[in-house]
Amino acid sequence: MSENKKLSLADAIKQKLAQKQAETSKDKLETGVVKKTKPLKSQLTKKPNNQRKRTGV
Repeated sequence: MSENKKLSLADAIKQKLAQKQAETSKDKLETGVVKKTKPLKSQLTKKPNNQRKRTGV
């Protein structure tokens, strides 16, 4: 940005959203059918649900 003026919050959010949309559309074109997945987490690291113990049911 060659301008040094301050952006309003709304303008900054619009620019960030446009940048995100451009990145996601680029990713879709590159990957095609293959979708990126989140890395799997081990189920042993999950915290047990202790709601019954807390509520006394």
